[in-house]
Amino acid sequence: MSEVFNGYERQYCDLSATLSKKCSSALSLDGEQKKQKLSEIKSGLEIAEALIRKMDLEARSLPPGVKSSLLVKLREFKSDLNNFKTEVKRITSANSNAAARDQLLEADTKTASADQRARLMMSTERLGRTTDRLKDGRRTMMETEEIGVSILQDLHGQRQSLLRAGDTLSGVDENVGKSKKILTGMTTRMNRNKWTIGAIIAALVVAIIIILYFKLTK
Repeated sequence: MSEVFNGYERQYCDLSATLSKKCSSALSLDGEQKKQKLSEIKSGLEIAEALIRKMDLEARSLPPGVKSSLLVKLREFKSDLNNFKTEVKRITSANSNAAARDQLLEADTKTASADQRARLMMSTERLGRTTDRLKDGRRTMMETEEIGVSILQDLHGQRQSLLRAGDTLSGVDENVGKSKKILTGMTTRMNRNKWTIGAIIAALVVAIIIILYFKLTK
């Protein structure tokens, strides 16, 4: 297990507990206090996202056996972070709805027309939808960044594997060349030995014939 990953994990768990308490307390607040609490929660979420990215990078740099278990744990952290984001969105939506109701009440006290109230509600709804789209776009951008980091890490690992395979093939080619030279030398020596043995046998045969000739002629 990576000590670096464990350090990030402890930081995230402490931060998660703090965020949970702040979300619970934000529900009972209103006005400026609620805005301040939401600002603190959003800052904490940004820190939590940064910790998750660091844990992801650290996990992907480890051996496969350790990496797989850490990635499972990392998915749980990401799910926990998404739950916090959903909770913040719910609190913010409740705050926006309360602000919209206040605006409508103020418009009523000023004897605003029905058309003005309708336009105000439509503007509030459009603003809410625009805010949601911006948040979704930011979340998509963060997910895309995480995917990009993962792809780069995998490509780096594949490049290292290819380089090691190329070095291995070079060593095999060199060994094959050396073996070929050795076999060629052995074949040459065997041919020389065959000619030498043949010459010796021929000489012995000639010597035997000469000896037999002299013995038979005497």
